[in-house]
Amino acid sequence: MEEIRDKERELGSRIESAREKTTAMIAAAHSEGDDLVCTAESMAKTAAEQVYWTERGRTETEIAELKRAAEEETAAALAHAEKNVPAAADAIVRYVTGEQ
Repeated sequence: MEEIRDKERELGSRIESAREKTTAMIAAAHSEGDDLVCTAESMAKTAAEQVYWTERGRTETEIAELKRAAEEETAAALAHAEKNVPAAADAIVRYVTGEQ
């Protein structure tokens, strides 16, 4: 009977030791998982910022090119219009004076 109680105590001690180790392993796994999540979030944020700044730079370049093209087209249109002003003025004067 004493041997059985000794064995029960020994097995109980082993079970308790295994439970403590398991609890510690679970806590370590949770901690490692939290660390991995933090690392992943940080990496994702860094990647997202990189994409944002890259695209923003690209967009600003495109906007500058569109503005430059619009300014060139405006200058060309003004130059063309200025060339036609004397002829248009003559046509208006002839129309108003009745000369056609």
